[in-house]
Amino acid sequence: MNPSLLPLFFVSAVAVGVEIALTRYFAVAKWSEYGYWVISIVMVGFALSGVLIALLRAPFERRGAAVLAWLPSLLLLTGAGGFWFATVNPFNPLQLQNDVTFWPQIGNIALYYAALLPFFFLAGLFVSLSFVCNQSRVSLVYGYDLTGAGAGAAAVLALMLLVHPFLLVPALLPGLALAAWFGPYRRRAGGAALLVLLLAEALLLGDGQAGFNDFKAIYAPLHVPNAAVVAEIRSPRGLFQLLDDFTERVDTDISNDAAELGIGGPPSGYGLYRDGNRIATLPKPPGSSASYAKATLDGVAYALLTSPRVLLVGASGGFRVRLALGLGARQVDALEPDPVQRAAILSGLGPAPAWGADPRARILADGPLARAAAAANGRVRRYDLIALSADFLDGGEANVPAFSAEAIALDLAALSPGGILSIPVSIRDFPTYALRMLASVRAGLARAGIADPGAHVMVARSAWNVRILVGADRLDAARIAAAKQFCAARSFDLSYYPGIDVPAARAGIYNDLPAVSFARGEVSNAAGPTDAIADEAAAVLAGTPTPSDADFNLAPITLDRPFYYAILRLDRIGTIMKRLELLPQAEVGQLVNLAVLGQALVIALLVLAVPAVAGGRVRGPRGGMARAILYFSALGLGFLCIEIWLIEKASLLLNDRTMAFALVLTGMLIFSGIGALLAGRIPVPLAFALILAWCLAMLLLERFELAALGLPLPARLGLLALIILPVSVALGVPFPAGLARAAHLGGGFLPWAWAVNGAMSVVATPLANLIALTDGFGAVIICALMLYGLAALAHPPRGDPALG
Repeated sequence: MNPSLLPLFFVSAVAVGVEIALTRYFAVAKWSEYGYWVISIVMVGFALSGVLIALLRAPFERRGAAVLAWLPSLLLLTGAGGFWFATVNPFNPLQLQNDVTFWPQIGNIALYYAALLPFFFLAGLFVSLSFVCNQSRVSLVYGYDLTGAGAGAAAVLALMLLVHPFLLVPALLPGLALAAWFGPYRRRAGGAALLVLLLAEALLLGDGQAGFNDFKAIYAPLHVPNAAVVAEIRSPRGLFQLLDDFTERVDTDISNDAAELGIGGPPSGYGLYRDGNRIATLPKPPGSSASYAKATLDGVAYALLTSPRVLLVGASGGFRVRLALGLGARQVDALEPDPVQRAAILSGLGPAPAWGADPRARILADGPLARAAAAANGRVRRYDLIALSADFLDGGEANVPAFSAEAIALDLAALSPGGILSIPVSIRDFPTYALRMLASVRAGLARAGIADPGAHVMVARSAWNVRILVGADRLDAARIAAAKQFCAARSFDLSYYPGIDVPAARAGIYNDLPAVSFARGEVSNAAGPTDAIADEAAAVLAGTPTPSDADFNLAPITLDRPFYYAILRLDRIGTIMKRLELLPQAEVGQLVNLAVLGQALVIALLVLAVPAVAGGRVRGPRGGMARAILYFSALGLGFLCIEIWLIEKASLLLNDRTMAFALVLTGMLIFSGIGALLAGRIPVPLAFALILAWCLAMLLLERFELAALGLPLPARLGLLALIILPVSVALGVPFPAGLARAAHLGGGFLPWAWAVNGAMSVVATPLANLIALTDGFGAVIICALMLYGLAALAHPPRGDPALG
């Protein structure tokens, strides 16, 4: 251990910790997609600090010890003040979709940058100056930087178990006081930092302003009379809160004719929220009746079966299990991969009682793809009905693969002869989501070897939701008749079935469903009742173009492109921007990503232009400036491409997005740091060869990812470690090696090269997300392969003057 670099370790740890804490703040207080801004602000701050040191290296280097001693106090001041100002910012994301309020909200976004950028600029200044003041041991500095960042990521994840997300930033700030204490001028600088820390904590703890946005799902019920949070769980998976108020009932689609059928409405319960978003209902003592089940849209699948053996994907607090039993299921296996929800069902949560023993039902921890694969391969019995719960999709990002074409093919293989797969789709925002899900069903049926998808599908709907029924066998006249009878008795519509006569069916529509047009900026105004799904379902299932193709992306959801809320055609961005008022909130994240990418490209170009305007203060290697730009840019882009790819694949492997993020981020940072510490012992060409071989191996192994899902969790964790750790060590070698060879050039080249790497990291995150959205995650790892190949070509052999 090198004590002189401990301040760098602590500053890097706190900087990454605050970055993650801010993304959690946005996820809880606003919406998670706005966390992209945090990543952008962090890397812009780091890049700009590198530019400043590059331009003013000499004065900073002369006063390096003093600047490093006092920077922690400034970091405490800007960290606490920036977070406080962020919490009082009146930003409302929904007002971005209104012409009148759009520009004031853009101003509020600028205020976020003004509040948060100073902290990350100063953190970047500390890191960049540490390189300059220790240029003879660049690899050691980079190692401390990365291992500190990894330790910070692990620390903030551990803190999420203990403190409220709004208190994570104040919990991390003491690390900056430690940085001052272990740095130069310990007595004066350390004492000043302690004083600033006390003032910062007093501001954040004594005058905390963080709270839920007015339009978060939890806000309104939390503010009705006598509402109370009766239980709370803090976890890296989210902030789980159990809410007791008179508005909380089971969220299910029930017939408007329920009273006429002599069926009561859904029971009241406790609302379970994660990060302010409602994810389930838990029962009130002594339990809840399922008498409402026969009036629900879910029941249409049960009308086609007799005493089915059921696999439920998502238990919905146990209510879906009761509903299935109430609809005549003889045996129910309910998958609840979220451990918090599963524990709440099995053991109770706060005043919500535990699930009572019932020999007909089991609550299982398996992921949906793993369970379907086990049934398809004969390791467990097959099912007569596989039903995805309506709230499973929004229960977490890791749940989206259950709606992919590959998952549909697995589910069909897991069905017994005559079995049914039931898939929910919400059409509250756009009916187009149902059409895209039908395209995914078509792709899944094709993977299962079924040549005539339209003969295996029925679509039942209410005004707000759809159930797509997919038969393992062709749907015969008897089943079609049973579905018609069920829907007619409950005023549900049958939007598609084999042999449907759409014009004739339109005359009997119960729930009008007009199409949405971006081009016109309105819903259709055709005379008489309409059914936008019925109009296009047959064409989608046949794989022929439809009118919706002009406005929307109907490409199937796949494991390579696991994006459910991705119906926007980004090649029509002009039309989209004119129709912001029509966009569902879930689609806005794509536009945020594009905005961050545009800003990142501007910053990157400005950083790259520094040598041209620096008047000789940034001197590159003789004849090698273009090579240096290519080398450091490729490293910044390539590292993030690999990280984003690994997070996605780990999420699928573990069926847990939070665990995947934690393991990948922490593992890559710490082991890349170890690679940096070993940079002098590992030849750079060998490191590049290992990285390139790894990328090729990952491309070849992708085809086996479904087979790995059936492994026990310890085996999957071991497989993930085997995938992450060796390449991370290799990834830590090229960057410090390049900096070390350039250190002798003097001037501003070293901090400028660090700034280029940071600027390209700003570009990499939104760019990789865009590539994954349009071309799939396979394209992301191909990009990483190409980028590291370019970096390997740009790295000169020993003795070459380029890069030193």
